[in-house]
Amino acid sequence: MASAGLARLHGLFAVYKPPGLKWKHLRDTVELQLLKGLNAGKPPAPEQHVRFLPGPMEGSEKKELTLTVTSVPTLVDHPLVCGPVFTSLKIGVGHRLDAQASGVLVLGVGHGRKLLTDMYSAHLTKEYTVRGLLGKATDDFCEDGRLVEKTTYDHVTREKLDRILALIQGSHQKALVMYSNLDLQTQEAYEMAVSGLIRPMNKSPMLITGIRCLQFAPPEFLLEVQCMHETQKQLRRLVHEIGLELKSTAVCSQVRRTRDGFFTLDDALLRTQWNLPSIQGAIQAAAPRVAAELEKSLRPGPGTQLLPGPGRPWDSEGPNSALEQEGQVRH
Repeated sequence: MASAGLARLHGLFAVYKPPGLKWKHLRDTVELQLLKGLNAGKPPAPEQHVRFLPGPMEGSEKKELTLTVTSVPTLVDHPLVCGPVFTSLKIGVGHRLDAQASGVLVLGVGHGRKLLTDMYSAHLTKEYTVRGLLGKATDDFCEDGRLVEKTTYDHVTREKLDRILALIQGSHQKALVMYSNLDLQTQEAYEMAVSGLIRPMNKSPMLITGIRCLQFAPPEFLLEVQCMHETQKQLRRLVHEIGLELKSTAVCSQVRRTRDGFFTLDDALLRTQWNLPSIQGAIQAAAPRVAAELEKSLRPGPGTQLLPGPGRPWDSEGPNSALEQEGQVRH
């Protein structure tokens, strides 16, 4: 039944967004496929109405007519008369990806839209692989942007890159403590910091909780970045600033999200799986994990205590760039 199929659609699931596709178009495509699946179900049997229909009288040679009691189906609710049963679905989109980026995108259907709000409130970390290209700079930090400058990169080594990445991670860890409102003098808060469980209490600038180099083959390099409150443009700008710190230039050629909170690439449905049975199965499979992880993430942490702001309000804008957290950017 279509109503039973709709009841199994309340929840969260993840899809894989390919590069070049806008998130709005992806959401509309998923909605269209779900509506098609719901309306393709076998319609319920039509109601029977009693009608008195004229018919020939039995045993009469003069072909006399008489009224006969007959049960006939009513066509008021037939799809060919009233149209499809389902015409729209409420689908929410989690942490968005811009058109050039790809990777894990979380969607919520029905009651799942409230769970998307809980995901925002939990300040969960996301994971990206970011590919950079040394030797040139563009106006939008993308490889296909307008070329602004070309530089040499022969002097850049893996050791220099790793040193810059360590500085970035250290400066952002200090900022994370500042925005977490934790009193680190308590034992519980110290243990949270050691375990990497500290999260900001409110909205903050982009915070990087981990960054490392996965591949280094000049002019290309591949970074793994764990962060929160980011945009994909900020990640591309990060590549640009790393190039400057290396006394060269760099552009970003790829941004790919590999994890959004508790959803990973293994959970993401490919485009061929954007259909009713696959999405229902993904929602049902993820439901227990979603409930457990959100309960754990939204539980108030020990040692949480509002501290006075260090010279500025908590909701103020942070440094314009990732590296300015520690004053490492060249001017």
